[in-house]
Amino acid sequence: MERTYLPVLLLVGFAAVNAVAIIGLSHLITRSRPTPVKQQPYESGMPVLSDARERFSIKFYMVAMLFIVFDIETVFMIPWSATFRQLSCAAPLVAGACPAGQVSFFGLGEMLVFMAILLVGYLYIWKKGALQWD
Repeated sequence: MERTYLPVLLLVGFAAVNAVAIIGLSHLITRSRPTPVKQQPYESGMPVLSDARERFSIKFYMVAMLFIVFDIETVFMIPWSATFRQLSCAAPLVAGACPAGQVSFFGLGEMLVFMAILLVGYLYIWKKGALQWD
């Protein structure tokens, strides 16, 4: 059992030693030359406009939460698509295909109901104005 984990442990050990060695060498080789410009916070090359603790509009958080909700909902489509053949066959699959006359619309109906619920939610938040940014 220990021999099966030996290559993994060697790889993790090599990566850890390599990371420590590279960081250590960079501290030994380079000289620190701090300047006032280098000490300022870096914001993607743009000058700092205001304090980082500025208040955001609630609309920003609403759009972010809605994006996460709808993004997670679409992730549920991946397992459905992986098992679509099994869900759309009334009998067990034979050689990866549904036997003749055994096709059902259960899998498709399941996803249509799921997407209808998503559509109703989307229309609701659209009518409420949650997607309006101004």
